[in-house]
Amino acid sequence: MEWLVFQSLGGLGLFIFGMKIMSEGLQKVAGKKMRKILGLVSNNRFVGCAVGSLVTSVIQSSSATTVMLVSFVDAGLMTLVQATSVILGANVGTTVTAQLIAFQIEAFALPAIATGVFLKFFVGRRRWGYLGDALLGFGLVFFGLSTMKMGFAPVRQDPAFISFFTQFSADHLSGLLLCVLIGTTMTMILQSSSATVGITMALASQGLLDFPTSVALVLGDNIGTTVTAELAGIGAGLSAKQTARAHTIFNVIGVIYIIGFFPLFIDLVVWMTSSLMKMGPPDVFIGEERPYMARYIANAHTLFNMINAFFFLCFLKYLSKLAVWLTPHPKDKPDLDELYHIKFIDLKYINTPAAALGQARAEIVRMGESVQVMYSEVIKSLKDRKLKDLPRWRKLEDAIDNLHMEITEFLVKVMQGSSTAEDSGEVASLMRLANNLERNGDAIQNIIDMIERMVDQNLYFSEWALRDYDLISDEVRRFLALVVEAIRNEEQDIMTEAEAIREKINRMREEMKTDHILRLKNGLCDTDAGVVLADLLVTFEKMGDFCYYIAQAISGLKS
Repeated sequence: MEWLVFQSLGGLGLFIFGMKIMSEGLQKVAGKKMRKILGLVSNNRFVGCAVGSLVTSVIQSSSATTVMLVSFVDAGLMTLVQATSVILGANVGTTVTAQLIAFQIEAFALPAIATGVFLKFFVGRRRWGYLGDALLGFGLVFFGLSTMKMGFAPVRQDPAFISFFTQFSADHLSGLLLCVLIGTTMTMILQSSSATVGITMALASQGLLDFPTSVALVLGDNIGTTVTAELAGIGAGLSAKQTARAHTIFNVIGVIYIIGFFPLFIDLVVWMTSSLMKMGPPDVFIGEERPYMARYIANAHTLFNMINAFFFLCFLKYLSKLAVWLTPHPKDKPDLDELYHIKFIDLKYINTPAAALGQARAEIVRMGESVQVMYSEVIKSLKDRKLKDLPRWRKLEDAIDNLHMEITEFLVKVMQGSSTAEDSGEVASLMRLANNLERNGDAIQNIIDMIERMVDQNLYFSEWALRDYDLISDEVRRFLALVVEAIRNEEQDIMTEAEAIREKINRMREEMKTDHILRLKNGLCDTDAGVVLADLLVTFEKMGDFCYYIAQAISGLKS
């Protein structure tokens, strides 16, 4: 008997491990395209649902899709309504796993494992290695399922086990609710809805569970899978919590109304599978197994999520409002400037590169916006000749340095994890963006020092010097706006405009330097103020160079 227990648990372990390897391999194969596809989601709820279903079908993990969506909402890259429509689709997409299992293709498990190992360890190209991970995981899923079935097979002859499993029956309401609770608990513990479905299929195919009881367990599985999103929302922003709450709401409400007409739902699945797919009854034995049971369970899983998705797509706005209402708002906090604190990046997303890189980009955009605000205010202070705000901008420069350090540390951890060559390239590009934004912050710090010197020493620019100052500083401001907007929208086609602005700044600096020397020669400018102007022109030119390096990183010319 101990051997049977180990065989069943070992099969479960292989199944879960295979799901993890397969999902991670498919995510790496999909790479950056996965995040771009999610980024295409429009305000059309049906498009969002289709995208969620497609992405989850490809990466075979609704949890991964949901975690990414929570992080995207937290980073301001997606609205609550958009994310909710995608999660509805993700719930449908995740049922593909159950459909694959129902095909009973265990015979292909060992060939898939062999092929996966060959691609992973004996083929040099990294992308083939990721495909090998996916095939290896695929094989382990079915090998683990087959092992579980063999472990459960002798149990159906044991009176003690038969007595135990017959306690779980969905014939009456209390039994139905108990089965839903068990399915929820199993999924919460295993952190894999596919594992719960796989166990249910293995038990049912051996005759240990009847069809209604199996469906009740699968309904509970849909509630249990919401725990992943709720965990992802812990410590995140309010919008992310609302997204996780919406996921929980529509799964819980969906299970409740299906329970309300549970016998009709069972009849619908039986009719659909037997009539449309021409299969025998779910409880019929052929040999020592119920060969059709897995397909009936998979169809019930898919049909539930399709009905739920369609129902809530019709009431998506109300679902979003309910999620907002049920999510506690934080109490009012002191009026502190948000620019001084990390807002988007979260270490719990390091093992999900698509989400982590999206967060890092959002944080870099915020860093760029901080540099823009700091620059505009500091440039303006020369004419105002008021130094009271300059200490605040010095502190902001310290905050930008801190942002740079935090972002860099976060990106290094992402790169050290299990990331693709494409992800590593994007990490290097994001580091370059953060580095050059920080260098712009340092340059603004230098401008603050020069303005303080002007005011302290009672120095004034001439009319011509002020005109030059306005012209070149406005051009730098335009360059900053261009690159920050390009980072936000991932616009790669900016090099033509970037080269034109950089060339104009360099030309302006040379012309203004020449004009300034002529004015000094003719005694039209103060010498001490002239030295400050020359230093300012050099600083503006450097800022133009830093913006140009940012444009190169955005366009992919350098990383």
